[in-house]
Amino acid sequence: MKRTNLLWGCCLLAALSLNLSSCGHRSQAVTENNGELNGNISISGAFALYPLAVKWAEEFQQLHPGVHIDLSAGGAGKGMTDVLADVVDLGMVSREVYPPELEKGALPFASAKDAVVITINAENPLAKALMARGISREAATRIWITGEYKTWGQVLGTNDKTPIHVYTRSDACGAAETFALWMGKKQEDLNGTAVFGDPGLASAIQADKLGIGLNNIGYAYDEKTRKPNPGLLVCPVDGNGDGRIDAEEYFYDTKDDFIKAVAEGRYPSPPARDLYLVSHGVPKNPVVTAFLEYVLTEGQQHNVPAGYIALSEDKLQQGLAKLKKR
Repeated sequence: MKRTNLLWGCCLLAALSLNLSSCGHRSQAVTENNGELNGNISISGAFALYPLAVKWAEEFQQLHPGVHIDLSAGGAGKGMTDVLADVVDLGMVSREVYPPELEKGALPFASAKDAVVITINAENPLAKALMARGISREAATRIWITGEYKTWGQVLGTNDKTPIHVYTRSDACGAAETFALWMGKKQEDLNGTAVFGDPGLASAIQADKLGIGLNNIGYAYDEKTRKPNPGLLVCPVDGNGDGRIDAEEYFYDTKDDFIKAVAEGRYPSPPARDLYLVSHGVPKNPVVTAFLEYVLTEGQQHNVPAGYIALSEDKLQQGLAKLKKR
């Protein structure tokens, strides 16, 4: 498999951070005599969860001024590696936790839900036809896995020879892993020009009229307008494989329409998926425990306004129960 890594400001993206003065060192927290929380929390990982984690961190620090949270995005793989190495207190992971990771002590807390979508350039010369036909799982497999589809005509079932420029992620990430899982594969099976990070991949598609890629919804849609980000279109998934997007399959015009469809089960899962905060065993740090309790209770009020999908009460209660096993 041949890949070309586009850095697209890799160093800058890797440094996405909130209060990074002590990033890279697992925190040691204490509580003051008056019972107020006081200490540090360090978190790293998935781009998918980063925007919501920023909101949680800001709100939690307002509630507890004595707490300082170091937060950085670098991909789900980095989050898992960091937390298992005790470099950070919590890893943000945007995929299921693997059995070998569980055996090493990874303890996942489902904290939000979102989805990975297929993105194309808004000025793609065949955009209208693509939006009407959509991309089936079989077509996606022939684009990203086998490489059989090299022209947009092959996707559309026409003789058009316009080439496809396929993009994927270079960093170990939940988005690519979840997208590949939809096709029964793993991230390393995805072919294409590999780009670092969700922002970088979105930028690559915006710059390439013939590009096709994959993004978390937080980077495919504009948070203010709720519409696809400038230069992007979210290409529909042809779930039943009939070669057209039926009325019940089209819900991509706004982020709110899409979120509603995911919540109702009208978008396949995967590529819809749960997002996790992962600790290395049951947290012993009282500040980390308090933060997780906040995320699984009061913090959930921020999920939907931030463009994520609400979790079931059962999943939230399962997470809270894990914290009590100390």
